[in-house]
Amino acid sequence: MFGLAVSSPTYTSTPTSADTALNRVPCAALLRTKAASSCSLSSSFGCVRLHSCPLRLSSGPIRAMSEIDTLSEPNSASQSSVSVNKQALISLSDKKDLTFLGSGLQKLGYTIVSTGGTASALESSGLSVTKVEQLTCFPEMLDGRVKTLHPNIHGGILARRDQKHHMEALNKHGIGMFDVVVVNLYPFYDKVTSTGGIEFDDGIENIDIGGPAMIRAAAKNHKDVLVVVDPQDYPQLIEFLGGDGNDQHFRRQLAWKAFQHVASYDSAVSEWLWKQTAGGSSDEFPPSLTVPLECKSILRYGENPHQHAAFYVDKRLAEVNTGGIATAIQHHGKSMSYNNYLDADAAWNCVSEFRNPTCVIVKHTNPCGVASRDNILEAYRLAVKADPVSAFGGIVAFNVEVDEALAKEIREFRSPTDGETRMFYEIVVAPKYSEKGLEILRGKSKTLRILEASKNEKGKLSLRQVGGGWLAQDSDDLTPQDIQFKVVSEKAPQESELRDAEFAWLCVKHVKSNAIVIAKNNCMLGMGSGQPNRLESLRIALKKAGDEVKGAALASDAFFPFAWKDAVEEACESGVSVIAEPGGSIRDGDAIDCCKKYGVSLLLTKVRHFRH
Repeated sequence: MFGLAVSSPTYTSTPTSADTALNRVPCAALLRTKAASSCSLSSSFGCVRLHSCPLRLSSGPIRAMSEIDTLSEPNSASQSSVSVNKQALISLSDKKDLTFLGSGLQKLGYTIVSTGGTASALESSGLSVTKVEQLTCFPEMLDGRVKTLHPNIHGGILARRDQKHHMEALNKHGIGMFDVVVVNLYPFYDKVTSTGGIEFDDGIENIDIGGPAMIRAAAKNHKDVLVVVDPQDYPQLIEFLGGDGNDQHFRRQLAWKAFQHVASYDSAVSEWLWKQTAGGSSDEFPPSLTVPLECKSILRYGENPHQHAAFYVDKRLAEVNTGGIATAIQHHGKSMSYNNYLDADAAWNCVSEFRNPTCVIVKHTNPCGVASRDNILEAYRLAVKADPVSAFGGIVAFNVEVDEALAKEIREFRSPTDGETRMFYEIVVAPKYSEKGLEILRGKSKTLRILEASKNEKGKLSLRQVGGGWLAQDSDDLTPQDIQFKVVSEKAPQESELRDAEFAWLCVKHVKSNAIVIAKNNCMLGMGSGQPNRLESLRIALKKAGDEVKGAALASDAFFPFAWKDAVEEACESGVSVIAEPGGSIRDGDAIDCCKKYGVSLLLTKVRHFRH
């Protein structure tokens, strides 16, 4: 807010009727008379308004000028200087469907008040516009930082129609009311996430001040003022204004949307500024965190039919162009369910970690089949073979393009359990599909969900909800190339055994704890997951691997608390050739001695991979 000083003329004699009239002339007229010299405003713009500006001389309330700049006295003391004309204030960065909006409002009898580029765009469309400076009697200044921050604007938005003293205040200061406020904000989000980034000073200049102030003001006073921030709401707005306009539910919906719009905008500014500070380094967490979420779809139900559910996309700046299932394109099939998203995410995160052509099959977020081969068809067959019963009805993911040959294999491949039943899947996920491959998969089933996803970038912040709070941590991005497999046993592994251990270790990272994976020749043979004790997980994995366990590698997500007559000894007795585990137990010495007795190589990674 700011004050504007105006000097009154000094009279040397009794004022004439003309002098008295002059004292009631609003600033628009002053700019056209010799008295304009007493006003500190520049006459580079014409202050032609439907309402008077707040410049007051020695007389009482100022009467608004008519459109033809003539003055007239009120017929009676009961008449108000506040115009009854319907007014809409429009100030937009995103000018999508602006002509539709402006035309619709004018047809309904609204006077449009607008700013800068929005006003120019409306005028270019042949619509009449009153510019904001004609209401404020003050030019846009400070490189556009100050345009609408003025009592003539915010008074007209915030005044309550049901409060007599509010109306009297408007009348006293000659301020007109706004019935509709349509505003969207500087494209801060797009600017700071653009390719190549943005300089700090440019980012600061893209922080909108006047826009949020108008949105919040109108939303607060939504009982009297309709506020719109989304072009998709323009048709409904015009339809609403053409009716009786008494639906308070509709007004509240728009107000909620407005506050949510500003909240998301502010969260982006806050996130960006945190990253610009010394405290924004990757190893520090902000003292407070706002996560803007945008509803992508309402789901049929949650994990179970009696639970309501929805899917939200994370709109944090850190998530822009970082890949993941949330931004996947669905080419075909039924709508995604709650469990579909969880399983697809697990499958995609796992398969994306492998460098060679790989297939991963997931059931209930656990990989039940994983295989890497130069020939992706062979990798697919081996992944199914690892556990065909679990694979049926699961999610199959690839880290290479699904072409015609692979699509035919997915469509026609029979279950190894009977050699007859075609494999059924809920979802296929891949980074790309050939045109023919997509056509073939679409023909497999009407319900098969076909997703095209981008690889998850490393370094993301992982969030997980607990009752009354959230847990935040760095994502688990470590791969075998990032760590050292230290040989602590008497027997050193052969090169092929080391490769098998690395493959098993990468697989076990994606299995729920307690987790054991047995693998050989870049193929998962068996896994045990989610058991309260590691020994039971081992036994499940051994059962699935069967006779193929001989000479295979075993990986554990955490250390073995016991060795003799426990998991380590049973693994050695089964015939595994190498074991990879984090180490760190007070009984690591027992594990080393046990492996020595059975001639098994033991590798310590010093990296744990709990997954809960």
